Amino acid sequence: MDQASLVEIGLPAALFLIMVGMGLTLTPKDFREVLIAPRATVYGLVAQIVLLPLVGVGLAMTLDLSPALAVGLVIIAACPGGTTSNLFAFLGRGDVALSIVLTVAASLVTVVTLPMFTSWALGHFRDSDLVLELPVLRTILTLVVIILVPVSIGMTIRHFRQDWAVKGEKLVSVFGLLVLVAVIVMLLVDLGGEALVLLRQGGAAVILLNLIGLGLGLFGGCLIGLSRPQAFTVAIELGIKNGTLGLMVTLTLLQSDAMSVPAAVYGVMMFLFGFLMIGYARLTGIGRAPVTS
Repeated sequence: MDQASLVEIGLPAALFLIMVGMGLTLTPKDFREVLIAPRATVYGLVAQIVLLPLVGVGLAMTLDLSPALAVGLVIIAACPGGTTSNLFAFLGRGDVALSIVLTVAASLVTVVTLPMFTSWALGHFRDSDLVLELPVLRTILTLVVIILVPVSIGMTIRHFRQDWAVKGEKLVSVFGLLVLVAVIVMLLVDLGGEALVLLRQGGAAVILLNLIGLGLGLFGGCLIGLSRPQAFTVAIELGIKNGTLGLMVTLTLLQSDAMSVPAAVYGVMMFLFGFLMIGYARLTGIGRAPVTS
């Protein structure tokens, strides 16, 4: 299987299996608790769809980025958390149910907010009248297939065969790490010699955006009274974004290689920061320990 097939077929299939594994750790009670006590959900959504895009606008202006890079930074800042964020929350022993709720809700809401922020950035930084349209049905169907269906399968297995769920959870943890490493390698191979060029062009702004997002989750969450696992999960949702969506908007809808630079750089850097966050979570004991029997 060549690299293109691995990205187009292998990665979605791997994410599907990973999401089944996450479902093995969840019960309906987990989602009920998220909905009954919605403070973390509301804060996570507001931070994703309002606060972080505004941070992106502020960074673009403060760092005096070129118009194309400025628009690209606002676009990636306005993108929701990707399915990979659920995996990082799982590996870091955060609140997986909260992570999934935030991923689904933010992805649906940003169908409206992403075009709004993008259109504003185009007008402000480039004086363009370009109208942006997102593939709404494709976005929703992707979320259903990659998140809701496999998680439901995993939860069903846990309901009827908890012994299988316990064993499967351990295997998924290892498999998830292997998939993340493979994703990073494929991204770097695909970028090739352009990796250093992209990093020099948009690296500082992207790194600052990622760090501020993580800070909004960890410290902002704690300030409003979230538990440490909840604050960690919100931080992951803000830090691990749907970079593929950002690339699709800039390359397919706007047809601009220059605008795609922030999303491309972010797509690599977020994994590095994500691994650091997992290490932080494990070292500081965030979340409950995994089941051992």
